[in-house]
Amino acid sequence: MMPVMSRGALKTLVEAMDSACYRRTTCRLCGSSYLSEVLKLEPTPPANAFVAKTQLDQLQPTYPLDVFFCEDCYHLQLLDVVDPAVLFENYVYVSGTSPLFVKHFEDYVAFVVDKYAPAVGSLVLDIGSNDGTLLKAFKKAGYRILGIDPARDIATQASANGIETIAGFFSSAMARDIRSMHGTASVISANNVFAHIDDLGSVLDGVLDLLEDDGVFIFEVSYLVDVFDKTLFDTIYHEHIAYHSVGPLVPFMQSHAMEMIGATRVNTHGGSLRVVAQKAGGSRIISSSVSELVELETKMGLYRAKTYREFGNRIEVLKAELSSLLGRKKAEGRTIAAFGAPAKATTLMYHFCIGGDIIDYIIDDSPLKQGLYSPGMHIPVVPSEAIYDKKPDDIVILAWNFAVPIMEKHKAFRESGGKFIVPLPNVEIY
Repeated sequence: MMPVMSRGALKTLVEAMDSACYRRTTCRLCGSSYLSEVLKLEPTPPANAFVAKTQLDQLQPTYPLDVFFCEDCYHLQLLDVVDPAVLFENYVYVSGTSPLFVKHFEDYVAFVVDKYAPAVGSLVLDIGSNDGTLLKAFKKAGYRILGIDPARDIATQASANGIETIAGFFSSAMARDIRSMHGTASVISANNVFAHIDDLGSVLDGVLDLLEDDGVFIFEVSYLVDVFDKTLFDTIYHEHIAYHSVGPLVPFMQSHAMEMIGATRVNTHGGSLRVVAQKAGGSRIISSSVSELVELETKMGLYRAKTYREFGNRIEVLKAELSSLLGRKKAEGRTIAAFGAPAKATTLMYHFCIGGDIIDYIIDDSPLKQGLYSPGMHIPVVPSEAIYDKKPDDIVILAWNFAVPIMEKHKAFRESGGKFIVPLPNVEIY
């Protein structure tokens, strides 16, 4: 199993692999070059770069996780951009394996239909549609649907399952092609992908071109308020090159002839932001929710660089606490497994130096990940039956946002004397 390398060794490897990664020099929202580095996490491989057993002897490249703050528009972001083809074309995450996300997207459709009343039979377009879980609910409600996703295998399977999906990256050029073939859309959504895109301006231009005059653009994204408030630093990884708050997004959308008309908090991924926008000058009024969240962000200090430097200090306190706990348990001879192989686990394990010397194997319910090995550290991923076959003493729940249903589903593990450890937002033992 591959140990966590020193920062110097990682830097050498990064430099050798820079053809797959470049560093931009301007803010991706406002174009300013007035950027301050505010947080430096341990470099990692791409967070979803799981490998097969035959690839274990191959050293995986790692890339910087340095976080920058725009002093002009206050946007928080990564400047090091890994080639999207490396990150997404062989993606192994699907939302349909989680009953919680299936229910969330069903409720999402009900919200859109009740609040914005798109005409039944009109087109709904989902950018980053994954396995089509959201579009399936829209289709059931009577809408024409079209998905776009760069993960080729997942897109092919979604189409085979009746959710027409284009395999590719959405852009203004693709939008023109879609409009000529399918017409305009009453609803365009982009859930858990708005943080993944380097050229967000091209995406908004495409949305503007495809959207009906009275249509709505809706996206959900991890909310910086929750990331900061709950110390959810592990949501920082190479797929997430932007950490969104409402304040910077308002002028950015205005610069692309769009206007934000609603901004609400939802509880997915530890805390997310749901943004609703329309074409500038549209008929819908701007909800007070937009200014209310800007006020909250201001009070929390999210528009100051020093806030994020203090955030880094909090991360180090958690690192010391969890590392000490796991080190003691390992010294006592206890066996430790992990549950969940989400992308954020890569950041947590690298920055906290929790590798194969601590974690024996990772349990995950996704068949796409089972039988593979974790990015860089090459810890085996196994199905949940391993809990009862291998009988670990402790399980660290890396998919901490699903800790409650995981512990409920496997309460027999606790009843037999096992302990669950939840690392975030606080280190807890159950």
